[in-house]
Amino acid sequence: MVSQGSSPSLLEALSSDFLACKICLEQLRVPKTLPCLHTYCQDCLGQLAEGSHVRCPECRESVPVPPTGVAAFKSNFFVNGLLDLVKARAGGDLRAGKPACALCPLMGGASAGGPATARCLDCADDLCQACADGHRCTRQTHSHRVVDLVGYRAGWYDEEARERQAAQCPQHPGEPLRFLCQPCSQLLCRECRLDPHLDHPCLPLAEAVRARRPGLEELLAGVDSNLAELEATRLEEKEALARLREQAAKVGTQVEEAAEGVLRALLAQKQEVLGQLRAHVEAAEEAARERLGELESREQVAREAATFARRVLSLGREAEILSLEGAIAQRLQQLQRCPWMPGSAPCLLPRLELHPGLLDQQCHLLRLSFEEQQPRKASGKDGARSQGGDETQPQSRDGAPTPKQDGAQTPQEDGAQTLKAERAETPQEDGAKTPKEGRAQTPQEDGGAQSPRGGRSNKKRKFKGRLKSISREPSPAPGPNLEGSGLLPRPIFFCSFPTRMPGDKRSPRITGLCPFGSREILVADEQNRALKRFSLNGDYKGAVPVPEGCSPCSVAALQDAVAFSAGARLYLIRPDGEVQWRRALSLCQASHAVAAMPSGDRVAVSVSGHVEVYNMEGSLATRFIPGGKASRGLRALVFLTTSPQGNFVGSDWQQNSLVVCDGLGQVIGEYRGPGLHGCQPGSVSVDKKGYIFLTLREVNKVVILDPKGSLLGDFLTAYHGLEKPRVTTMVDGRYLVVSLSNGTIHVFRVRPPDS
Repeated sequence: MVSQGSSPSLLEALSSDFLACKICLEQLRVPKTLPCLHTYCQDCLGQLAEGSHVRCPECRESVPVPPTGVAAFKSNFFVNGLLDLVKARAGGDLRAGKPACALCPLMGGASAGGPATARCLDCADDLCQACADGHRCTRQTHSHRVVDLVGYRAGWYDEEARERQAAQCPQHPGEPLRFLCQPCSQLLCRECRLDPHLDHPCLPLAEAVRARRPGLEELLAGVDSNLAELEATRLEEKEALARLREQAAKVGTQVEEAAEGVLRALLAQKQEVLGQLRAHVEAAEEAARERLGELESREQVAREAATFARRVLSLGREAEILSLEGAIAQRLQQLQRCPWMPGSAPCLLPRLELHPGLLDQQCHLLRLSFEEQQPRKASGKDGARSQGGDETQPQSRDGAPTPKQDGAQTPQEDGAQTLKAERAETPQEDGAKTPKEGRAQTPQEDGGAQSPRGGRSNKKRKFKGRLKSISREPSPAPGPNLEGSGLLPRPIFFCSFPTRMPGDKRSPRITGLCPFGSREILVADEQNRALKRFSLNGDYKGAVPVPEGCSPCSVAALQDAVAFSAGARLYLIRPDGEVQWRRALSLCQASHAVAAMPSGDRVAVSVSGHVEVYNMEGSLATRFIPGGKASRGLRALVFLTTSPQGNFVGSDWQQNSLVVCDGLGQVIGEYRGPGLHGCQPGSVSVDKKGYIFLTLREVNKVVILDPKGSLLGDFLTAYHGLEKPRVTTMVDGRYLVVSLSNGTIHVFRVRPPDS
């Protein structure tokens, strides 16, 4: 870009696309200039003309076409001169060598002329060495400038050639333009001057340029001033747009923080209310247990006395009845005089009270206001003060000053204080249904009362309308343990691929998945008795050989080894298929879940409700029951995995829950709430931050729980392409791999909440 006040060089004009037509993108041919000063080929303008107007392709200005056609547009002699210079520099047959001399044929020399070595800038002819020497010695041409042809071709003499180049008259070929007709503003040659313009006042070109150059320079200076103002305005617009984006990003961050603050306050109130509810229920249950114990004791005493008296009366003889009459009558009278009830106990039923603002659609905790930007001054301190933007009082669009605000802080504080300090005054019936929507609003604690739609009867239903049932079935509110962010990981679809290979005799039945090396997975195909290797992109990498007759069920990758369960046995093999050891497992469980420890040197397997951990040598390292000996016979871990923190996560089908325990079997958390939708918990996976991903096959969902087992919400649903998900695994801590019942594998990238 040429700076203002500087003149472009001739080399720039010749080397740039200045001489190219913007329509045909070729060198200009018969250039014509429009009033907007854009130049195009005459033929191109003729094709572009529409009726009596032509629209400039660059500035889109509509220009009327002269009555005689586009040929009447002004000829651009400046461009013609540059084109002549370019053609002269490129003249001759470059492939055959140097061009021929132009004077030799005229002087009776060779018919084709000798090779040219020089060029006359005044005559615009190529000369051989002999003609060039003679050209310098003649009286008429001794003042001509003869230069070396190689230097001329290289562009060394372009400026000098332009000074000596004369514009040719289009009506009289060979005649240079010498005069300017002042009334007609037309360039004339000597022949034009003597014919139609004889009586018109004319000036030589040099004198006419000296007379008109100041006016053009003054106009150019005015345009340069306008250009400076336009550039300054453009920079201001860019700065205003940058400030807008910066402020929008700041307000967006404030909105996120405000929403997270309100969410944290709401979750804190949830925990508080649920704590009060638990305390009330526990106290009521304790009082009820005492009353029930006393009632049962009195009932047993009275029942035994009545039974004894009834037997005596029905089976005793007269003497026996009369002998026991006094004792029986005394005992029965004593029982009749005793109060049957130990006293009435108050039965306080809990009810949820919601703040009216939560039910009001017109209540907006977050609200945006728009302020006009202060215009920046061009110079001085006012411009600097305007650039700061913080020292001037903002005004609203109607011109009234508005108090200075920091984004959306006020709605956040008001919303948090309102939700924390006030309680709803509208009592609701049991079940906490809102008057308008009739949906369950009462948050429920993990392990609390089951939802009415919960029950095991759901497992017997036919899931024909899966999408409808999923969309209508509400998910529980997110739990409070969000690691201080208030946000959840989100899925990003990565790829999808089938697992059936050409050599498979049956449709794949994937029963196990595990990461295998860098960005690879190992797939246990029980139906085809194979362990298949795939990359995360779906490229087939081969198979890990398994012992003959084995149908791998669950699989886990260790250090240079692969562990898998098949039937009632646990195998450890090398990647080449060599069996390291095998161990017999209990026959009371149909399948055994296998999981690798985070260290990679031990493998855990679920056996009859407890967990056994083996080292690389096949020795039993430890064995425990989640929950200790008190849970003996009460667990059935069908799916098992480990977390990077060293904890165990399993799906307990006997308790219909997800259990999280440490390496000693102490339960850290257990979830059996309504978020399971009455389904048996399926496959489990854990990411690098400890979030738990639980598969619910019957409802085509993968839900997410925090590291302690509290439900946070749905992660994948049928809308993500899930159709009967079977098993999952986590690769590199950030890719969730999900296998479907038809053998297809979906890969999702887990986007962390803080990204």
